[in-house]
Amino acid sequence: MTETAASSSKGRPSGDKNSGKRGFFGRIILFIRQVIAELKKVVTPTRKELVNYTLVVLVFVIIMMIIVTILDFAFGNAAIWLFSGGPPDQ
Repeated sequence: MTETAASSSKGRPSGDKNSGKRGFFGRIILFIRQVIAELKKVVTPTRKELVNYTLVVLVFVIIMMIIVTILDFAFGNAAIWLFSGGPPDQ
């Protein structure tokens, strides 16, 4: 939660008393300022971190593909056995 949202129970910036009286464009400008303030807080990962994160994601995706493949094969054979009246022919 941002400092501005945490400082008020309604999520309005604490230093701004006229936020309810702002016009349409004033609210858009406030939103853009808040977006820019949040983007300044973003930390870009180093190359080593980026490679590490990429490898973790790829390993996770491969593991999930293996699990889904095994489950697909098992449920497919179970459906064939259930609806054909016997074990599947090999």
